[in-house]
Amino acid sequence: MFDSLYLTPVTGALTVFLVVVCGHLYRQNWKSEAPDARLRAWLYGVPAAIGLLALAFVPLKF
Repeated sequence: MFDSLYLTPVTGALTVFLVVVCGHLYRQNWKSEAPDARLRAWLYGVPAAIGLLALAFVPLKF
């Protein structure tokens, strides 16, 4: 079922970029302590977590 699920080098690189950007925005949001910081933390943290999980558990195929 999951035999065809893999990351290509391009999708892997884009996932790394997404994780880095979302992680940076999450950290900036955490430091700003704005009134709506909790919502933005979820909006930045969830894609970063999903990207990290994908990088950890989905194989890379050349």
